Amino acid sequence: MINFTQLVLASHNAGKLKELQAMLGGSVQLHSIGEFSQVEPEETGLSFVENAILKARNAARISGLPALADDSGLAVDFLGGAPGIYSARYADGKGDAANNAKLLDALKDVPEAERGAQFVCVLALVRHADDPLPILCEGLWHGRILTEASGEHGFGYDPLFWVPERNCSSAELGPVEKNQLSHRARAMALLRQRLGLQ
Repeated sequence: MINFTQLVLASHNAGKLKELQAMLGGSVQLHSIGEFSQVEPEETGLSFVENAILKARNAARISGLPALADDSGLAVDFLGGAPGIYSARYADGKGDAANNAKLLDALKDVPEAERGAQFVCVLALVRHADDPLPILCEGLWHGRILTEASGEHGFGYDPLFWVPERNCSSAELGPVEKNQLSHRARAMALLRQRLGLQ
């Protein structure tokens, strides 16, 4: 068991900080990398794992604290795993609506049976910037891509992601339910186990 009381999260996203802090519980205090630097590292990795480790090492180097990084996105089977690590900037950084429109266009005539997809989350935890043994936890959330947006909650590709176990889109789930089912929740459950926080 590894004992951490303070971690820095390699993200400036206040929503992600709040979500992950709630999942970690009160025994670990999560700081934003924004307390130490406003500079985002370049994500040069070719996989979720590489980018998560890169971000965690960068945050540990800047803050001097153990660091947690999350790299996540949507992998569509028919598109060979795209948009994958480029999910957030799939439509050249024009935002969620443009990303969703591009995805719908890419799957325009694809039948329902071939629209399988999964949200992917990789969490990387390093004790220090040069940690030779990062803790890696992966969460997958399987579903399929709808032919049109549905639901008002969530963000990103949530309105297009059909959740079979709830018979609705991810954007039709409330935040509490989503945080129990999501790829990030699954990865965090594994991390809590690894840290002995169960």
